[in-house]
Order: sequence, then C-alpha cells, then structure tokens
Amino acid sequence: MESNEQQFYELVEKIGVAMMTTRSSDGQLRSRAMANQKRSAGADLWFVAAEGSGKLQDLAADPHLNLSYYKDGSREWISVSGTAVVSQDKKKIKELYADDWKMWFKGDERQGDPVAGTADDPKITLIGVTIQRASFFAVDKPAPAVWFELAKGWVTGKTPHIGEQKTI
Repeated sequence: MESNEQQFYELVEKIGVAMMTTRSSDGQLRSRAMANQKRSAGADLWFVAAEGSGKLQDLAADPHLNLSYYKDGSREWISVSGTAVVSQDKKKIKELYADDWKMWFKGDERQGDPVAGTADDPKITLIGVTIQRASFFAVDKPAPAVWFELAKGWVTGKTPHIGEQKTI
C-alpha cells in the first residue's frame, strides 16, 4: 500500500502546475501558475522564476506561501502550506535544469545573449518550498465510476464517494 507521501508526490507530478499564492509587501495576496520541477534534495518542491520577478519580491517580504493544484477531469486537488527559500545556486540550477526553461528566459532585451535560457543564465532563480502541511484529495476509482458516483449523488442528494482526503 502506498504511503500518503507517495500518493501526494504522484498527484503533484500528475497535475504538474500549481497556483502559487504569496503575500506582497502591502499585504495583498497574489497567485500565479507555476510549473513543478523535478524532485531534488534541498526542498520538498522546486519551482523556477526570473530574478526580480514579483513573486520573488513577495517571498523576500514574507516567505510563507500556498500552493494549490486541481485536476478537473478527476476532481483531485492539493493544498500546500509552506515556506520558500530563494536560491541562485548554480549547481542546483544545473541539476534541475529543463530544456523548456529556454522559452521563459529569452526576451527581446536579451536576444543574442549566448547564455539566455541556458542553465548559466544569471536571471534563473529557484524557489525551494518546505512543506509545513499538505492536504490532498485522491480519487480511488476509475473515471467512469467517478462519473457514476457524481450522477448518483445528483439524483439521490447523497454525497458521492469518489476518493479520500489525506494529509501529510
């Protein structure tokens, strides 16, 4: 039987993109879509951002954040409360680097720059998240059974059972 932690990371990988919510220096909450990076030592979850971006400014003022994930087709979700550490550690950047970063780290102002979008790009900044608490809803039925349970709940007025809420 899989542990809650194993199920959590499988669901994070399956969904792939989180809404990262931070608090700005004026107290306002801000959310933006952030792609998960591969798992690696040093943090529970990793994300990549551009140096000087608003999310990094928010995290400098308050490192607490929330990550929320939702998969519409299965109704699965995750909510993570944690703290972030911002890093430009070149060794870790090279370890986590993925080719799709190129499209996020090239701009008109940087055309012709030979390191733009590469692991050596000085604008690449990592956000390492340490989880303080995570809750998630894992579906334990195949898709047709989920739709049947939802329809049954609609007709009978009873809460459908399509999965289980868990915490790590």
